[in-house]
Amino acid sequence: MKNQNGISNCPEPPGVVDENNPEPPPSPGRRNFLGGVGGATAAIAAGATVLTPVLGSANTAADRDEFGRGHSNERIRDARRLRIDAALQMASEGLPEHPRNGDEERFPSRIGNYSKGLRHNEIGEVDPRAYKAFIRAIESGKFSDFEALATNGHLGCPDPARQRRLVSPMSGYAFDLEGLDPHQFKMRAAPAFSSAEEAGEMVELYWMSLLRDVNFLDFETHSLAQLAADDLSRLPDFRGPKQGKSVTPQTLFRDNFPGCTVGPYISQFLLKDCPIGAQLIDQRIRTAAPGEDYMTDFQSWLDVQNGCQPAEAVRLDNACFCRNGRDLGQYIHVDALYQAYLVAGLILLGNRIPWDRNNPYGQAPEPGSGLPLPPGASGSLAQVGFATFGGPHLLALLTEVSTRALKAMWFHKWLVHRRLRPEEFAGRVEVVRRNLERYPIHPSLFRSSALDQLDSKYGAYLLPMAFPEGSPQHTSYGSGHSVVAGACVTVLKAWFDDTAIIPDPVVPNSDGTGVVPFEGPPLTVGGELNKIASNIAQGRNMAGVHWRTDASEAIKLGEEVAISVLRDQNPTYREPFQGFRLTRLNGTSIII
Repeated sequence: MKNQNGISNCPEPPGVVDENNPEPPPSPGRRNFLGGVGGATAAIAAGATVLTPVLGSANTAADRDEFGRGHSNERIRDARRLRIDAALQMASEGLPEHPRNGDEERFPSRIGNYSKGLRHNEIGEVDPRAYKAFIRAIESGKFSDFEALATNGHLGCPDPARQRRLVSPMSGYAFDLEGLDPHQFKMRAAPAFSSAEEAGEMVELYWMSLLRDVNFLDFETHSLAQLAADDLSRLPDFRGPKQGKSVTPQTLFRDNFPGCTVGPYISQFLLKDCPIGAQLIDQRIRTAAPGEDYMTDFQSWLDVQNGCQPAEAVRLDNACFCRNGRDLGQYIHVDALYQAYLVAGLILLGNRIPWDRNNPYGQAPEPGSGLPLPPGASGSLAQVGFATFGGPHLLALLTEVSTRALKAMWFHKWLVHRRLRPEEFAGRVEVVRRNLERYPIHPSLFRSSALDQLDSKYGAYLLPMAFPEGSPQHTSYGSGHSVVAGACVTVLKAWFDDTAIIPDPVVPNSDGTGVVPFEGPPLTVGGELNKIASNIAQGRNMAGVHWRTDASEAIKLGEEVAISVLRDQNPTYREPFQGFRLTRLNGTSIII
């Protein structure tokens, strides 16, 4: 069960200890899962395949070599048992119910669901035959049925050379061999098309587009930012962070996770120099030119909904540090998906931030340096971590959890929710404005002062997009960038002392050409890691391609994926290890 904010109210899964309630759960650890029962017997009882030892009997040459003396068979037996234990634990958790918001059944016209790239009519409603074929392909999971969308004319662009293709729907069916199965991760239902929550999220996206070129440092004094904060405060069901009962310029476009509303908007991990081997890389980016937005007229919007690739491209501007929504939008437009967290890991390693105190090797200074251990580091007198509990282990793990998180998210995107993109919803708002059709959009949206701003600037209620092509060709709920963010920052918080203070924090100057010292409250490693996850996720929203809950719920799901992977890895280590420690997104401390 989850509360109204989507945070789990259930006990932690086996192998995870809540530090606020340190009694471990009654379920046995994986090393002892088969205790008192033969591994093969337990595996058969659970329906598992029993693996025959591959190195023969104790009389084979393999067991008589100078290394072995029984070691080889024992090693294979231990490896087999670990894998069986992990599989049995995974299977014991079963498949959860995956709630949907009901829009697909509620609206036969499919106005509440994703249909971008399929064929649409003149007001942007999907062709019923195209949507039926789309669902048939999703239900069958057959590669050939997805291909038939093109060969049978269900895709929408009249020029096949410009037709954009669906992004990786088959990955929603993929299995994984570590952590829980991708179909075992649960999300709350997406906000429904007609709900006040959906309307509130759309109003926020309108304001994000209008404030795209305003420096975050100027929000406190900028009249449009204050107007946005006041407007969001009046909404009946807006769930972004507030001070008291009001959205303020300090909380505007931020997340509710610990540390996200503390200090400057941009995380230190997007501003600090990144040491990578012999290189020191500053984090200025080639940003997009200000003032250039797309899909602000109905025909260009409709062409994109039909899947046509626009001929225009984003015009680039000078290099700068991320300082506004357009900069973040361009960063996430072209980034390698886990790039920000690889950089964060390299910064943490390069600045010798203390390991988590449960790391069996600590973070010892170089021999002969005379330096003491960093605070909280236990260390080893004779060894350092490398392939286990060291830098290479950490950096490789960031990529590992990324792929597993994406498989879980693509299951939800294609097989469960099929939420429409914000640009699609904004098209429905524009259709209502033009009196072409009546859609049951929550009335609080039409009371927003953001619509007056849009009408004055563009003459339409379409969502001004940061990219000519708008969103990618996959469904909205939840965000792929955000699920990777949640998984990767969870790994980083497990590896490092997340209460450590970031040294010498900085902020971009007014034009983003440099950074200056930040003077304000201390910024913690954990808070700034949560903040970089939020920055990347909200950057997608600021570009117009995702909703608030696409981001926040996906970050939470990514955290669950990483915890399940770390839990699976825990019994594979030989070092004396008490488990990974970290502070979760809901503020509770756990040991995995």
